[in-house]
Amino acid sequence: MFLLSKPPADRHTLFEDAQGILVGATLVALAVQFLTASNLLTGQIAGLSLLGSYVTPWSFGAIFFLLNLPFYLLAIRQLGWIFTLKTFGAVTVMSVISEVLPAVLRIETLHPALGAVLGGILAGVGLIVLFRHGATLGGVGIVALWLQDTRGFAAGNTQLLFDLFVFGLAVFLIPFEVVIWSLLGAVILNLIITVNHRRDRYVARS
Repeated sequence: MFLLSKPPADRHTLFEDAQGILVGATLVALAVQFLTASNLLTGQIAGLSLLGSYVTPWSFGAIFFLLNLPFYLLAIRQLGWIFTLKTFGAVTVMSVISEVLPAVLRIETLHPALGAVLGGILAGVGLIVLFRHGATLGGVGIVALWLQDTRGFAAGNTQLLFDLFVFGLAVFLIPFEVVIWSLLGAVILNLIITVNHRRDRYVARS
């Protein structure tokens, strides 16, 4: 998944990284629309942000952007400026698209089971695209990447542990059935990452 060695300097061009970050962030923002249409959560900082948007007047995009700010210090110190700038760009793009999409995309009917599956798949694929271009969506992703890079602990497992915390908190704030469907989406997301983004094949530093 995330190796200690740096990738080749010419691994991706600036344009390739830009389009990769745009595509990855867009897929995750679309995943959020499927989840919110089913009143579901996801994990990580995005999950906390969705939960916050359900119980406060703040929007998902605003909460997501603000919660990610403290994690950039760790990213700068442990993963470098280039990774941090790419991640900041991905978080910003995803936050903006998440604010805009509800105005142009409305999903009136979506069963929670389908919302969980589609949301998990889209978010998982979107994150892999970002990983391939040396970025993530901040927060727990940065911590998970650092642990994978330095301790060999699978990033998908780190994220799943944090997800359990998010869903444990959600039990007290939203209906239990919603938490169960949301957990299904989170498991799908992390399974996609664990299976398709292996430490012995890809690097994340740049």
